[in-house]
Amino acid sequence: MVRRRPSARGRSVTPAPRYDFHSHTFLTDGSASPTDMWTEAGLRGHRALAITDHLSMEDPAPLIERLRGEARAFEDSPLIPVFGVEVSMVPTRHLARVARGARLAGAEIVIVHGESPVESVPEGTNRAAILSGEVDVLAHPGLLEPDDAELAREHEVYLELSARRGHSLANGHVARTAVAARAALLVDSDAHAPSDLVPIEFARRIAAGSGLTPEGVGRALGEAPRRLLRRLGKG
Repeated sequence: MVRRRPSARGRSVTPAPRYDFHSHTFLTDGSASPTDMWTEAGLRGHRALAITDHLSMEDPAPLIERLRGEARAFEDSPLIPVFGVEVSMVPTRHLARVARGARLAGAEIVIVHGESPVESVPEGTNRAAILSGEVDVLAHPGLLEPDDAELAREHEVYLELSARRGHSLANGHVARTAVAARAALLVDSDAHAPSDLVPIEFARRIAAGSGLTPEGVGRALGEAPRRLLRRLGKG
């Protein structure tokens, strides 16, 4: 059931739908099952939630098959379940191959663990992800270079504003750099438990707190995620 909130005039108003393209389960470093995550997302008013468990150099097929199996339970649900991977800590020379392997194994979405300011990510990961031709979202890209933001626009790679502690420290820089390059932004939870899932009101505060204008907030929470969902064949 979608929760409603009262309007200024006392009427019940349905919140805008929430789209989230970054979350994890106990199949990697999360604490809940895919079914738990998708169920909670539906209760919080999400329109779509992507589960993107971590992948490095291992065979992606077992992970993708497990996620695909649990996603079947939501085929008739208002929630759109999306499943894929977050390519994480892979040497940059192998990143495109790993991302392509995930696609071939059936991943509906491929994101990459970007150069967060709080983790030792291989230098050059942001650019390698953008240029791979296989990546949909560059997660928490940290001190994103202007040239890489330009490339993200050209290659239609979405840049993430993160709700996750630590990763979110660079949100202001990511927002400024992306806006200057006219690159698309998303607001993702990077949830590792159902309680981490960010509802639309909080996502709006994250986007505004990153320095986006009201119009920019609307694009990051509405236009951009809907466009990505269509590209994934799920819209």
